[in-house]
Amino acid sequence: MKSSKALSIDINLIDLVESFNLSERAMKCLKTLLTDEEIQASQEYANTVSIMRLGYNDHGPVHMRTVAYNALLMMDLLKKAGIKTTLETDGCGDYEDSMLSVMIGAILHDIGMGMGRQNHEMHSTILAHPIIDKLLAGVYEDSIYKRVMVRAVALEGIAGHMGTISISSIEAGIVQIADGCDMTKGRARIPIALGHSPRPGHIHQYSANSVEKVTITSGAEKPIRIDVNMSRQVGLFQIEEVLMHKISGSTAKQHIELYANVMNEEERRYL
Repeated sequence: MKSSKALSIDINLIDLVESFNLSERAMKCLKTLLTDEEIQASQEYANTVSIMRLGYNDHGPVHMRTVAYNALLMMDLLKKAGIKTTLETDGCGDYEDSMLSVMIGAILHDIGMGMGRQNHEMHSTILAHPIIDKLLAGVYEDSIYKRVMVRAVALEGIAGHMGTISISSIEAGIVQIADGCDMTKGRARIPIALGHSPRPGHIHQYSANSVEKVTITSGAEKPIRIDVNMSRQVGLFQIEEVLMHKISGSTAKQHIELYANVMNEEERRYL
């Protein structure tokens, strides 16, 4: 059973992506990702392990839907700026295929948290593989090549989202940055309220609790501008130790402007 917040995110996500003019195939895929019972159960259990057992931030359905929106928004900004995706540049796929790869990778990237924090990105690829096969069989009924290609890029996005391995596609790089952008205080609300004794994940909770808003828009110099607004300097941890790490290792780094705004302080430009 989905929480009311997860249901609200589903509805809002569908409404929000309407402006991206997604194809009928892409919308079909997105709606399946949001309603599939196995995906929902995997996300919910990942969140239970993350919050209740390990004391980390939200790594469940709300987080993964937020990352999906961030990723699709950045993909749309790249398209409007005339930047081709890796599948387009390689000549083996089109923009629709890239969007499918990104949305699948984003929605499934953290389900490995159900097996624990360490190497969870690799565990996510293992758990996601059969889910992706089932999903793509209904999306690309007429092309085994498309299924194999989209699956590979989606799994690259999942495996690479922590910035711990080298990735080579813009699609995977966008998932990596989109994940880092979900750092607002809502992610830390439940873990902080539970009042766990100090654990390794707590610096993420308290720094995220200082981040008021993350905005992704078209940049003046680069296709994508990311603004992080925070109430206290502890929020800079999220930028300097999490987001910057992911951007630095991303294939989309050259397309990003990054700014931090701490209340009553001068704006900081990182990229």
